[in-house]
Amino acid sequence: MKKTLVVKKSWCKKCGICVEFCPVKILELKEDSIGVTNPNKCIGCGQCEQRCPDYAIYLKKSE
Repeated sequence: MKKTLVVKKSWCKKCGICVEFCPVKILELKEDSIGVTNPNKCIGCGQCEQRCPDYAIYLKKSE
């Protein structure tokens, strides 16, 4: 099953932890929250989701 990366911008405090742990480097700090530069390159490893202290980023199951 495919997973889609979701960022809840209102919960993100821009700490950058997810950016540092992303093995494929598709996350970047933006002015208002975290940005996903190329969602198709996401491997669904869950490192960003596991490391986010505010639960602002997660993987959603999709078909």
